[in-house]
Amino acid sequence: MGYSNSVYKAASDILHERRLNAEKAAERRKEEVYERFPRVKELEKQISMSGIKTARAVLAGGDVKVEVEKLRDKDLAMQAEVKRILTDNGYPANYFEPKYFCKKCEDKGYYDINGKTVRCSCMKSALISCACAELNRYAPLSLSTFESFNLDYYDKTVDPELKLSNYDLMSRVFNFCQNYAEKFNEHSKSILMKGATGLGKTHLSLAIANEVIKKGYGVIYASAPSLVSKLEKNYFSNNDDDSAFSILVDCDLLIIDDLGTEFHSQFGVSQFYNIFNSRMLSNKPIIINTNLSVKELENNYSQRFVSRICGNAQQLNFKGKDIRAIRREF
Repeated sequence: MGYSNSVYKAASDILHERRLNAEKAAERRKEEVYERFPRVKELEKQISMSGIKTARAVLAGGDVKVEVEKLRDKDLAMQAEVKRILTDNGYPANYFEPKYFCKKCEDKGYYDINGKTVRCSCMKSALISCACAELNRYAPLSLSTFESFNLDYYDKTVDPELKLSNYDLMSRVFNFCQNYAEKFNEHSKSILMKGATGLGKTHLSLAIANEVIKKGYGVIYASAPSLVSKLEKNYFSNNDDDSAFSILVDCDLLIIDDLGTEFHSQFGVSQFYNIFNSRMLSNKPIIINTNLSVKELENNYSQRFVSRICGNAQQLNFKGKDIRAIRREF
């Protein structure tokens, strides 16, 4: 499962609308020709009745084969006459056929090849577009790109102990994230982004999401508080719907922002551990953003929990001054 049910529905609705519009346009073209050439309308009506006439011939008995062949020949002759009227008057022979956006699947989203149903590229494109739209409802996706990430906000003063500046460190973080997005696959390594508020963790994780979605992968972004709230609502609603948990485990990339800011509860800790553990067992990547240090994470959750994360994720340390505060100064 790469996309949520809402994304699949939105994509299907887009294709359904395209198909409907193409068929309505074809009907309008028919009405236009019918008005000019009543003979075409008469022929089309008789052609549409041919199936009923064939069924009646079968039910009537007698020499069914001969009768069916006569009806077929008559039907073909009427179709040929319709095409002749069209072409003689400057219309293309296929003027009545719907002009679908995608000729391969006729805007159904799927097509059969060698007896197997295959998802069409147009459905894949619609899914990507809808996934972007859904993600953008919860985060500033359109603003969070690699192009809009400004390294100039980071101090270039060299730390004598580290022997590099915040600018140098964040340049490495930026390049890592860019390379990660470029080479992403469903078994990419997980990432743990750590650092104070306002240093670009959310921006870079969403920039990765932007690029990953363009590749056709299913991405889910959620803040830790909203995620716990959603899981609690499902869990305590006394129904057997575990779709929320399943989607979090099965999507190609899960991004959890602000881990540690949610209301601390045993339920939340156990749910996060189960999600992380399930994804790691399936070798599926997760990006975790937190303002907490490793020690603070251990205090909030458990050493076992944090060890599981740190042992399976690339740690990226964000350093500098709060970018949002710097922007407000100008």
